[in-house]
This record gives sequence, C-alpha cells and structure tokens, in this order.
Amino acid sequence: MVDVSDKPSVVRLATARGFIAMAPNTLALVRDNAMQKGDVLTVAKIAGIGAAKKTADLIPLCHPLPLTHIAVECTPAEAGVEIEASARTTARTGVEMEALTAVSVAALTLYDMCKAVDKTMVIGEITLASKQKGEQI
Repeated sequence: MVDVSDKPSVVRLATARGFIAMAPNTLALVRDNAMQKGDVLTVAKIAGIGAAKKTADLIPLCHPLPLTHIAVECTPAEAGVEIEASARTTARTGVEMEALTAVSVAALTLYDMCKAVDKTMVIGEITLASKQKGEQI
C-alpha cells in the first residue's frame, strides 16, 4: 500500500457509472419487476452498496476507508440499465475505488439475476465520472 500518513484527512467524493446492455424483452421484465429471481434493481443496488463497503477486501492494495455515504442507482434506459454510484468519506486517500466497485458489482448482480433469460447481455462503460476532495464538497 502507498503510505498516506503525511496526507491530511479531507472530505472526498467520487462518482462512477456503468451500463449493462440487454435484450428488449429482458429489459421489459426488469422494468415490470417480473424476473423470476425477484426485484432485480433493488438487489443490484444493495449488492453495490455492500461491495463498496468491502472494497479493501477485494482490491489487494486498496486502503480500507470509513465510508460516510454510499449511494447506488440502477435506472432502466433504452437499451439496458444505467448504473451510478457515489461514495463519500473523510480520509487521507480517495474513494474512487469504492464507487467503481459498487458499479461493477451492481452490474454483475444484474447479469446474474437476468442470465436465465438473456445470454446476450454486455457489461461495459464502467468509468470514474468525477472525483472531488476538500471541505467545499
């Protein structure tokens, strides 16, 4: 791990986004909450939040951070589901890995819950949308 001992603890915020493309009939099942495994969007949201809290356990050299907030939104769009996660902490290092992990695991959860009806889904476009630090956030 990188030594961050000399860095000041400041408020840090990061937002990540991703997308899972799926067939129109799969998306209709997701929108109608009619997937056999249950409420796909809510389960993916909870999975993303849980993953953000476990980021340091998943990414070998990632610092464990005291998250003060994590939000995950899974929104049906025209060709799939848009995923956005925001993570916030007061720490000596950034919180972008937690936001990226939340998006990734939410997407994987959507894939898992829909794979029985759609073998063509594609997870992609996972990116860090913004990263901020300082008391002005």
